[in-house]
Amino acid sequence: MEYLENRELSWLKFNKRVLEEASDENNPLLERLSFSAIYQSNLDEFFMVRVGSITDDAKDGKHKKDGKSGLTPSQQLDAVFTAVRRLQPSVEEAYINTMKELKAYGFEHVSFENASAEEQKFLELYFKREIKPFISGIVINDALPFPFLKNKELYAAVQLGSKKKVCVGIIPLKNENTERMIVLDEIGKRFILEEELVLHFAHLMFKGYKVLDRTVMRVTRNADIMVSGRGSEFRDRMEELVAKRKKLAPVRLEITGEFSREALDYICRKLKLKNVRVFSSRIPLDLSYLYALQELDDNPKLHFRPLSPRKSSMLNESRSVFSQIKAKDILLSYPFESMTSSFIRLLQESAVDPKVVSIKITLYRLARNSKVIDALCTAAENGKEVLVMIELRARFDEANNIEWSKHLQNAGVKVIYGPKDYKAHSKLLLITRKAQGGGFDYVTQVGTGNYNEKTSKIYTDLMLLTADRDIAEDAQAVFTGLLNGTFVEHTKKLLVSPLALRPQVLAMMDEQINIARQGGEGYIGAKVNSLNDMAIIGKLVEASEAGVKIELVIRGICCLIAGVEGHTENITVRSIVGRFLEHSRIFIFGSEKKEQKIYIGSADYMSRNTVRRVEVAAPVEDERLKKRIRDMFDILMRDNVKARVMLSDGNYVRIERKENEQPLNSQEYLYDEAYRRLEEKSAKQERMRESREKAAKKPARKTSKAKK
Repeated sequence: MEYLENRELSWLKFNKRVLEEASDENNPLLERLSFSAIYQSNLDEFFMVRVGSITDDAKDGKHKKDGKSGLTPSQQLDAVFTAVRRLQPSVEEAYINTMKELKAYGFEHVSFENASAEEQKFLELYFKREIKPFISGIVINDALPFPFLKNKELYAAVQLGSKKKVCVGIIPLKNENTERMIVLDEIGKRFILEEELVLHFAHLMFKGYKVLDRTVMRVTRNADIMVSGRGSEFRDRMEELVAKRKKLAPVRLEITGEFSREALDYICRKLKLKNVRVFSSRIPLDLSYLYALQELDDNPKLHFRPLSPRKSSMLNESRSVFSQIKAKDILLSYPFESMTSSFIRLLQESAVDPKVVSIKITLYRLARNSKVIDALCTAAENGKEVLVMIELRARFDEANNIEWSKHLQNAGVKVIYGPKDYKAHSKLLLITRKAQGGGFDYVTQVGTGNYNEKTSKIYTDLMLLTADRDIAEDAQAVFTGLLNGTFVEHTKKLLVSPLALRPQVLAMMDEQINIARQGGEGYIGAKVNSLNDMAIIGKLVEASEAGVKIELVIRGICCLIAGVEGHTENITVRSIVGRFLEHSRIFIFGSEKKEQKIYIGSADYMSRNTVRRVEVAAPVEDERLKKRIRDMFDILMRDNVKARVMLSDGNYVRIERKENEQPLNSQEYLYDEAYRRLEEKSAKQERMRESREKAAKKPARKTSKAKK
C-alpha cells in the first residue's frame, strides 16, 4: 500500500537522521564526532540483529513478502545494502570535515605518511618495541585453515606474493598491552591509530613474503539469538547461547580503502560471504575511540553546554518519598530530573523501612554499578520479601543480567525470569508497607525507561509514582502472572500486553473515530520510539480517513507514511534527534482536557511490544500531571531545531522556521524548565522561611485593661 514503509528501510532513514547531526554546523565539533560514532554503533547492531534475522529467513528459503513493502527477504537485503552504500560517502565526509575543523584546536588524526620525520622514527621504534612482540601474522592458503575472525574486532589483511594461487596474511590487532590511540604530543590530540601503524609495517610480520596489498578489515556476525524457558535451567541455557553467539555466521565484511579483488574474493569465500556484503570505507572501521577525544579539551566551543539533572521540584527532601507519593501522584522526567534523588532514594528508604514488607520489580537493563541492585539486596538482607523478575534475554545485556541474577540470589532475593517465549520489557515496581491502624499501603511505579542510573542522564523518560489502589491491584496481578507464567487478561486501570494493551488502545482510538464521525473533534497523540504494528497502523489510517487529527512523535522506525492523500492526510509524523535519546512513550486520546485519556508506559506501537512482550502502561489521572504531559507534548510538536517532519514520500526534512520565529529546541527547553521549577520552589521556600522568622521576632500583642 502507498502509505506503508518497509521496517528496515525506515530504520535506515532514522540512522540517516543521526548521521545528519554529525555534520550539523550548529552542533559543537566534538559532539559531531560523537554522532558519527553513534551512527556506526547503531549500524553495527542493525547488521547483527535485523540483517542477521533476515539473512536466516533468506537461507531457510522463506519467500514470504514483507506485509508493508511487498519485499521478500532477499529483496529486503538488497535494498538494505544499497541504502547503506549510498550513506557511506556522507559518513566519511562528516568525519573528515570535522577532523579538518578540529585541527584549529590542535586535534589531528595523523597518517604515517604525513607524520614528521621525527614522529616516523618514534612510530617505527614504538611498533618494534611495544606492538610487534605481542602480535603475530598468520599465513593462509588452501593448504592452511582459515582463522576464526571475532565479531567487530579489527584485523590487518595483506595479499602476499606467492607462486601458488592466492596467499593471504592476517594479523589480529587486539592488543591488551597498548592503547589503540598512539599519541604524538603531550596532550594526546595528535594521534595515529594502532591498526594504521600495524598496517604500515605489516611487511615486517611476514618474512620471506612480499606484501602486494593491504587493508584493515572487520567482520560483523549474526547476533540474533532467542531461547525460551522459565525454570532454573533457563539461565544455564542462556549462558551457553551467549557464548555461541560469538561464533554465529558473518553477515558483513568491512575493509579500509581499496584491496586486491583476488585476495578479497578469497577471504569472502572462506567467510562464506557474497561480495555484495563487502563495504569499503575511507575512515576507521571502529569509531568508538572518538568518545575519548571529548576529555582532551574543555573548550566550551567544542561541547554542548553543561547540563546536569535537577532534583525534582515535586519532592521534599525532609519527608520520606513513600509518604509524599501517598499524598499525591508524582511524575518524574529524565534526564531533566535526577533518578538518584528520587527513584533510587525511594528504593533505599524502603530497603531499611521496618514497615515495608515487600518490594517487587521488573528489571531489563541496569547500570554497571547499580544502586538499584544494592537497594534490593539490602532489602532482602533486612528480611523483606523481594521479588525480582530479571529479563535474561535483554539483547546485548544477557551476560550482565545473568551475573546480576546470581548476585541477587546470593543476597536472598527471589529471582524469576519471566514467561516462556515472551520477553518482559515492563518497567514496574510495587512496594507494600504496613499502614497505621492496620492493613497495607501501596506505591506503584510505572516507567517508560530502564532502572539505569547511567542512561537516565542521556535518555528522555517518564516515571509515574502513585498510591492508587486499583493500579496496585493490577500491578500485583502482573507479578502473579510473571510468577506463574500466565498473562493478565483484565485490568482495572493498567494496560498490560500481550493481552490487555492493544485491544484497549484500539478501543480508545475507536472512541475518537466515533467522535469525529459525529462531527466532533477527535484527537490521537502518541510519542513512541517505533511504529510497525499493523493493527494500530490500520486503525490510525481509519481514524485519519474519519477526520481525526493525529500527531505522532516517533524517533525511529515508522512504517506508516503520513500525508498520503485519501488515507493519512490528517496524520503528522515528527522525529526528534538531538543531544538526548528520545525514549519516553506517551499515549493521548481526546481533545477535551477533562475527558482526555493519557498513558505513559514501556511499550512502543510495535507488534513485538503489543503482542509478544509483557509491557505495562499506566493512566495519568492527576490533572496537574496531565497538564504537564500535555505541555511537554506541545513543546515536542513545536520543536523547530531538532525536529524533522515526514513528507508524503516517506522522507524526512528539518522543520523550517517561519520569519521572526524563535528557535525552540525541545530538549534544552525542558531542561531549562526543570531548572526554573526548582528555582521557583527554592524561592518559595525562602519566602516561607523569612515569613516564619518575621512572625517569630514580632512582639506579642498586649491586651488592654478594658478587655481584661
